[in-house]
Amino acid sequence: MEQQTMTEKIETTILRNLLHSEEFYRKVVPFLKAEYFEDVAEKIVYEEIDDFSGKYDKMPTSEVLILQLQNRNDITEETYQNAVEKIKAFNDEYVDTSWLTDQTEKWCQDRAIYNALLLSIKVADGGDQKLSKDAIPSILQEALAVSFDENVGHDYVGNVTDRYEFYHKDEEKIPFDLEKFNTITKGGLPNKTLNIALAGTGVGKSLFMCHCAAAALTQGKNVLYVTCEMSEEKIAERIDANLLNVNIRDITTLPEQIFTSRVSEIGRKTQGRLIIKEYPTASAHVGHFKSLLNELSLKKSFKPDLIFIDYLNICASSRYKGHIVNSYTYVKAIAEELRGLACEHDVPIISATQTTRSGYGNSDVELTDTSESFGLPATADLMFALISNEELEQSGRIMVKQLKNRYNDLTTFRKFTVGIDRSKMKLYNVQEESSVDALIDQDDPTESFDDISDRQKRINKFNSFII
Repeated sequence: MEQQTMTEKIETTILRNLLHSEEFYRKVVPFLKAEYFEDVAEKIVYEEIDDFSGKYDKMPTSEVLILQLQNRNDITEETYQNAVEKIKAFNDEYVDTSWLTDQTEKWCQDRAIYNALLLSIKVADGGDQKLSKDAIPSILQEALAVSFDENVGHDYVGNVTDRYEFYHKDEEKIPFDLEKFNTITKGGLPNKTLNIALAGTGVGKSLFMCHCAAAALTQGKNVLYVTCEMSEEKIAERIDANLLNVNIRDITTLPEQIFTSRVSEIGRKTQGRLIIKEYPTASAHVGHFKSLLNELSLKKSFKPDLIFIDYLNICASSRYKGHIVNSYTYVKAIAEELRGLACEHDVPIISATQTTRSGYGNSDVELTDTSESFGLPATADLMFALISNEELEQSGRIMVKQLKNRYNDLTTFRKFTVGIDRSKMKLYNVQEESSVDALIDQDDPTESFDDISDRQKRINKFNSFII
């Protein structure tokens, strides 16, 4: 049995199976659009099939379709005759439903992209008065997102076995090389999560992310590091210092042979890859990151296990063009878009944000110290502050304070320290000492997340007036 006759177009196969296979119809009709049919007669036939089934919840016969066509006064006689001929030519030849569903999905994707390109060209040429050129990325993004999702939801009783297996399945996580970070996350970062480090200028946001990127690479993970602040070369330099265990100031003094041999040795020891991509400050949004991921997949066969965004506040929002809204709304939108990216590509994302204060010299940081937007901790799965002061710096440490944690009890190591070597861009495990214990164990005036959230709701009422 042939899946499709040699002379029959995919459009014809789709249309006749919409009539003769209710199973096929139920699977594909939510995703089909009349605009996908280039032939006018085929478009008309689909419209009539869709209209009848939508009204009566059953498939029309060929005879009924022809009768419906007779009632249309918006088509020419030629179009009517062409549509009737196509309907009469339909037969009930069996086609494997699974195969045809896959073929229909591919056809819908191709047609969606083709139509989007035509519309984008029209918009670019000023031929569409309703849309501006700013709409082109969204048009293309929507077309690229076309897919058949057969999941209709979780049946609480019917899917009890699946749910039990899920509860007892080891969740895939990206582990840290820092003991206490693994403790507070119960083994590392799960996929589909947004994790944010909060710190002041110069405290160590980028250092933390570079260290974690280097550690993930040595674990055999594919890492994508997006920088909107420093150049690709500067980020690579920091990772070189970390992995080569060399003072960052001495990297330029290494002979080329030694430098290349050490980097090559790292490449031989890991199956992972690290891609660093630079974007101008405040110019890149999640749409650019999605395009980058598609390009990396096509050109380099690269799919990241972990994504770093350095850093959140200097990204742009795909939802809002420019700062046309208040900073709370704008930054919250960026956080939501990044978490959506994490979910779509099934990866954890690590990013950072700036404190409202300098951070250096602070003995404590609160959720209220989040620069520009309280919406960040509301959106993040894990949020923690990096704190430094003179005493900590002298002991070669940096303090970590948990602010939000969906993975574990927030009281588990609410505050702790990790070692820091700024010259080599490294973090490392340390044992707490009494002098540092006193700083960590001091009375914690932290407000609960719920308390701050209630207060922020009142603030939001004001924010809504200045959008």
